[in-house]
Amino acid sequence: MGPPSRPLRRSSSLFVSRFVPFLAFLSLAALLFFEVENILSQTKTVAGHNLEPTPWHLFPPRSFNEENRYARASKIIQCSYLSCRGSTNDDYVPPENRSRVSHQTGNCPELFRWIRRDLEPWAQSGISLTHVIEAKKYAAFRVVVVGGKLYVDFYYACVQSRAMFTVWGILQLLRRYPGRVPDVDLMFDCMDKPSIDRQEHQSMPLPLFRYCTTSNHLDIPFPDWSFWGWPEVNIGPWDEEFSSIKKGARDRSWRSKWPVAYWKGNPDVGAPIRTELQKCNHSRLWRAQIMHQDWEAEVKEGFEKSKLSKQCNHRYKIYAEGYAWSVSLKYILSCGSLPLIISPEYEDFFSRGLFPKKNYWPVAASNLCSSIKYAVEWGHENSPEAEAIGRGSQDYMANLNMDRVYDYMLHLITEYSKLLDFKPVPPSSAMEVCPESLLCYADERQRQFLERSVSSPSAAPPCTLQPPDSYFIKNWLEEKSKIIKDVENSV
Repeated sequence: MGPPSRPLRRSSSLFVSRFVPFLAFLSLAALLFFEVENILSQTKTVAGHNLEPTPWHLFPPRSFNEENRYARASKIIQCSYLSCRGSTNDDYVPPENRSRVSHQTGNCPELFRWIRRDLEPWAQSGISLTHVIEAKKYAAFRVVVVGGKLYVDFYYACVQSRAMFTVWGILQLLRRYPGRVPDVDLMFDCMDKPSIDRQEHQSMPLPLFRYCTTSNHLDIPFPDWSFWGWPEVNIGPWDEEFSSIKKGARDRSWRSKWPVAYWKGNPDVGAPIRTELQKCNHSRLWRAQIMHQDWEAEVKEGFEKSKLSKQCNHRYKIYAEGYAWSVSLKYILSCGSLPLIISPEYEDFFSRGLFPKKNYWPVAASNLCSSIKYAVEWGHENSPEAEAIGRGSQDYMANLNMDRVYDYMLHLITEYSKLLDFKPVPPSSAMEVCPESLLCYADERQRQFLERSVSSPSAAPPCTLQPPDSYFIKNWLEEKSKIIKDVENSV
């Protein structure tokens, strides 16, 4: 006679009753894991996670190999989804890191007149949502401000930390002028060359913000990332760097500065003018000293030989464009030396206010070495005038402090927003970005630079944007062109 079967059935039922919940738990955990993995794989960040380089300006893809899988997942969840909850624009700023706030008032500098000129293509038609979406084809990211909060939709990675420092600058604008930045929706490209050709897009001009433009392009110039710092090359925030350069420039009087034209930079950036400039490296024949900047060596040596404050020892400093415009312009102008600007093709937001023989000396690209030699010899023969132009360039940059940079940003965004014929709404793929979330993604060095450029709410209103005056710009450009031609014909 066999044993009773009831205990076996009871044991089997007990096993099933315990195993099924466990199996369900494993299934739920696996589902949750795959869902988290899916979210993480789709989350694009200010640091460049899940982003490829721009197709129109390739560079090596960013590597995050230093992070293990768990650490990377934790960072993305913390930074992108948890950091901005309940944050305000005032609760993250250490008082010792708050930048100076002046009480400047009055009319804005003349260079602000270019704001309305940049936006003139849309003055009659306005800017529709279709305009903005079409501009996405050329953009690295989209910026939307609604109710004083910033939302960013990332499409492509930017080289180095450009995106991080550009977005940080917009966050500082929101802090500088709380309640004044209007709701806005714009596309931004963080790479060098303008892309919206004026003729090609004449029937439907596309609004795209970037760091520079040309007379043949519609791209809207915006202050570049280095105004808030450039950690990869050890350049600090603008007000801090300008003060250091000006102090370094005083180490030598005009008379004791080296009487040659000086340039130091990277010639290997696909810039024909920099390649040509290497031929002028002869202090007796062409009155020029041309130096190669080896950034890899500088990184290893702690940037000891590349400090901007130690590069103002020559009476004449050369500006040569790189792949497009170069951020070096503002540092060259800050030295108080006579700037020799080689026929620029590109212009950033502030360079349009420069005037030949007042803030710089124009140098012809077509006859480069001879033009440099002529400029130096003119300076030797007209030392007081050359020194005055050098002071004029330094004074120009002194007036372009961060107060004015933020004013320019505010007026540009405000005038742009007036042209929108739709109500800005953050797209579903955009993430809210706040100071906490951006600092969360920054590495230790980036964070140090970012915190040095923290702004404070302004106690004074922004400068007053003057009424449109097309004749002013027309006359300005005509007079400027005449002076440049006179100088070139004298060589």
